Amino acid sequence: MYPADLVKPMREDLTNIGFEELHTEEAVEQAMAKEGTTLVVVNSVCGCAAANARPGAKASLENDKKPDNLVTVFAGVDKEATDKARGFMIPFPPSSPSMALFRNGELVHMLERHHIEGRPAEMIAENLKDAYNEHC
Repeated sequence: MYPADLVKPMREDLTNIGFEELHTEEAVEQAMAKEGTTLVVVNSVCGCAAANARPGAKASLENDKKPDNLVTVFAGVDKEATDKARGFMIPFPPSSPSMALFRNGELVHMLERHHIEGRPAEMIAENLKDAYNEHC
C-alpha cells in the first residue's frame, strides 16, 4: 500500500475533473450496474500514469461524445476495488495503468499498459475519443 499523502495528488488529477473514486467492491459493482457508458481508469503511481494515462484520459473528454460515467480505482491502494474492476475486464490480464470503456456493463474497448506506456497522451486521447464516438 502506498501512503495516502503520496497518492493524493494522483487521485485528485482525475477526481478534480469529475471521476468518481471507487474504494470498495460494492462501489465497483454499483458503478458497473449503471446504464450507459462507463470509463474505468485503473490509476497508478508509475511514471506512465503521470505522463501518459491521466493526461490522455483528461484530454479524451474534450470530445462531443463522452462516457456517461467516469470512475477510477487505484492499483496498489484500493486492492479489493481494483481486483473487482479488473474482473470486469477479463479476458485482459491485470495491468496498471489501464482504461476500459463499458456500455451497459459490457466491455467494449480496452487500453492496457502496453497501449499506454511510451505513447504520448495525445495518442491515448485520440484512441479513447474514437471509442467514445463509436460507443457513446
